[in-house]
Amino acid sequence: MGLVYALAAYLSWGLLVPVHFRMLGAYSPYHILSERIVWSSLFAGALALILAARHRLNLPLPLRKRHALLLLSAGMIGVNWLLYLYAVSGGHLLDASLGYYINPLVSVAFGRVVLGERLRPAQAVAIGIAATGVAVAVVWAGELPLMSLSLAVSFALYGLARKIVGVDALVGFLAETLLLLPAAIVWLVLSPEPFLPAAPGDRALLMLTGLTTALPLIWFAAAAVRLRLTTLGLLQYVAPTCLLVLSVLVYGERVEPHRALMLALIWVALALYTVDALRFRRSPTPATPRSDPDAMRV
Repeated sequence: MGLVYALAAYLSWGLLVPVHFRMLGAYSPYHILSERIVWSSLFAGALALILAARHRLNLPLPLRKRHALLLLSAGMIGVNWLLYLYAVSGGHLLDASLGYYINPLVSVAFGRVVLGERLRPAQAVAIGIAATGVAVAVVWAGELPLMSLSLAVSFALYGLARKIVGVDALVGFLAETLLLLPAAIVWLVLSPEPFLPAAPGDRALLMLTGLTTALPLIWFAAAAVRLRLTTLGLLQYVAPTCLLVLSVLVYGERVEPHRALMLALIWVALALYTVDALRFRRSPTPATPRSDPDAMRV
């Protein structure tokens, strides 16, 4: 199920979410961010109450020190949402796409350095090829893509925090939105933009930000506790590929030569990683020590 959850999240982020937020171009990124926090918290809260009534909600009790990392995950996802909204509203979907292409490399690095996840030789080669593609694109362009790098690092930190915390996907997301809620309410109270616009279409689109925000993140968190961070990182190429296609074919953005080369190398790396993952799944599973919890994860 981890693979299903991850693909559902990435396809939503790559296709549904950017189209949704592009339709809200009349509103500032801060206003859209505040609205999506409010509606996300209401949606997640209602869903949590329903599941709790059916005794199907796993509460992280008693609380442990690692649960304090939800403060980090809340902050990182808030920053990531805001940067993404700036990219979408400013017509820079290609910058967002590049950020989410770089993000898996950062996730893989965190998985190796922080969590001690091991790489098979083919995986290491695939990551090296992808990293080379990104490096060539940066050198060729002659500038550091700050928007892209900020998107990559903020979301990688979010994924790492959720991996370590290991709480129920819905509970963790509800905690994050509640932590962000006071700032969102303050902004909406002080903002000249209306919380509930008079136009029914805009009102519906703003309210739906709760749904299109909550579901993919809940799916992502569910995948994060079921998959190795390395695998989760490489699967993230699905979302930026969708963003790339959308930005070029629908919104008319241009792919410069350095980005075309980067994408070609990344796709080669992804193909190599996929072939290796399939071969590993089909091979007999060796006995693994109980002390290595990640050994049975692909």
